[in-house]
Amino acid sequence: MEAVQEQIGHHAARSPEKWNSWVAVTTAVLAALAAITSLLAGHHANEAMLNQIQSASQWSFFQAKGIKSEAVKTRMEIGKMLGQPVGSKDEEQKDRYAEEQKEIRKVAEEKQELAEFHLRHHVILARGVTMFQIAIAISAIAILTKRRSFWILSMVLGVIGSGSLLHGLLGR
Repeated sequence: MEAVQEQIGHHAARSPEKWNSWVAVTTAVLAALAAITSLLAGHHANEAMLNQIQSASQWSFFQAKGIKSEAVKTRMEIGKMLGQPVGSKDEEQKDRYAEEQKEIRKVAEEKQELAEFHLRHHVILARGVTMFQIAIAISAIAILTKRRSFWILSMVLGVIGSGSLLHGLLGR
């Protein structure tokens, strides 16, 4: 995209038509917006991945507590079958594991929701980047073909990309 933008700038500088300079300026603005949107999309992708990893880690921890709880229950059942009294320590441990699992589940679900939030924003922003890139390419076509209709189309796509950028920034 940088090469296209540079080519547009050189072409506009040599052209006697005034609107070519406006196309070059528009293209530079579109490129800057594309860079910002791309940076934000990458940030949200990274955050989504990080939160997904943290969620998976919490679910593994949840399963480990479940296995420990089942081991305690099995020990208690074997003790009952052998006629041994169930110790209060085992009951407390089983209850503690159950409580810890509730907390771990809560954290895992929060991390999963956060991952989904960031992934949604990444998709919105990635669409914006795509619109900006297409707009820049169409600006190049406008300069090469000397057709203002292509420049107008590139600005419309730039507005759509800007809408995606704003939605990605402000949307929940």
